[in-house]
Amino acid sequence: MADMASHISSHTLTVGFDLDMTLIDSRAGIKANYLALSAETGVPIDADLVVSRLGPPVDEELTNWFPADRVAVVADRYRETYPRHAIVPTTAMPGARAAIEAVQALGGRAIVVTAKFQPNAELHCTHLGLTPDLVIGSLWAEAKGKALLAEGAQVYVGDHVGDVRGARVAGAVSVGVTTGPCDAEELRAAGADAVLSDLTSFPAWLREYEARRTA
Repeated sequence: MADMASHISSHTLTVGFDLDMTLIDSRAGIKANYLALSAETGVPIDADLVVSRLGPPVDEELTNWFPADRVAVVADRYRETYPRHAIVPTTAMPGARAAIEAVQALGGRAIVVTAKFQPNAELHCTHLGLTPDLVIGSLWAEAKGKALLAEGAQVYVGDHVGDVRGARVAGAVSVGVTTGPCDAEELRAAGADAVLSDLTSFPAWLREYEARRTA
């Protein structure tokens, strides 16, 4: 696997993207799903607080609201009801489609590596007309790095310090965007190599990066 990743790395541009608050603004949809979960279970959940700190897996967030022995079952229910409540209210982040297309225009592969349940991540991409070459779900922080390494990704783009940690594991260039819960200072302190205000400036950054990489 490592030899294959090295081969891909040296010949094919592969860029990974986080999903929530990087490619998509899922706050309204996730809030709606948490409110539905709260109503169904009778457990109060501060959905506004939840969506202010998106990034980690739902199981981790649910430990703030449910006893440990209920988290796995409630997380399964959250994923089950997610398509009903969260897909339609979610929007693409500014520049999301163009960022993916910029990778593909250079002959590269654009992949999504996210903590979100993979079938739900794929639903978001289909609904919003995002066309990554591959979607990999249910991975967070350092675990993302293992998938990025296996796919030979040279760049990983994300909004959270956990995304920076994933890029570091993969030996990939970490590009942070300040569209999520972490500001530029936090992203740089975590080790981000570049920080952008949003994805609209990513195509220009990528063209410069690829010119240097192939020089």
